[in-house]
Amino acid sequence: MQNEYTAPVPPDNLLPHANRDTQRQAARLAQESFGAAFRLTLEGKPDKLPVVIDKLAAHLREWSGMSTVDGRAARMALLMAGLDQWGLAFSQTFDAGGMGGLSLLLGKLRDAMDVAEEAACQRFFDDINNDEACALDFKVELRREIHLALWHAMIASEDRDEAFGILEQLGAMMLALTRTMPTLGWRLLADALASVQIRCLQQGLALEGLGQETTQQLFGAVAQELPEDLRGLVMEQASQAVMAWQRARRENDDQQPQG
Repeated sequence: MQNEYTAPVPPDNLLPHANRDTQRQAARLAQESFGAAFRLTLEGKPDKLPVVIDKLAAHLREWSGMSTVDGRAARMALLMAGLDQWGLAFSQTFDAGGMGGLSLLLGKLRDAMDVAEEAACQRFFDDINNDEACALDFKVELRREIHLALWHAMIASEDRDEAFGILEQLGAMMLALTRTMPTLGWRLLADALASVQIRCLQQGLALEGLGQETTQQLFGAVAQELPEDLRGLVMEQASQAVMAWQRARRENDDQQPQG
């Protein structure tokens, strides 16, 4: 029986300006750029920081410029939204002092736009934030990688208090998806949970100790806090994604030549 959660996904109004591949590429570029800016800030090399940030900003501007006028604005809005979300997630979880490079990068990107470009970028940025279906492929890719990054930090921590601190923030971020995106957010949550399970199977992670404990508690806490009808949808979709990955891996193994 169809309800608001299982109804067909509304059209993505950004697709005429940024297709699905472009949206996913924007998410990856935002991830890579944030990671570089974050690491550089933590290294504490103030002389090197502006030079590298200038190169990062130039690279992102070059990529966003490879389109039509509206396409350029849409690409820049995706990059800005992605960088903003990475910064928010990491500043809430870790020391906000590591955001200096990100702030500098965002400033460089804004300063390079004229008034008309900034206005067009802002319109697309608002659409991305206010319309759940707008840039959905971008949002799925972005949130998956943010949650995986925090999960990796959680299971890599050898300090119990630190690991559980990350667990608390990660669980809250995952659950927030169903509030900020009331109709489609559950799909992003299911994708994130499936991605964690696949990473565990693929790389043999979180099989014991603190990593296993925090991962189990993460899944338990998310399931417990979700409304019953939504819980079933999320867990079923996540399970289907994991099974699809397992089938694809078996088929790939079967196709490999026998030695």
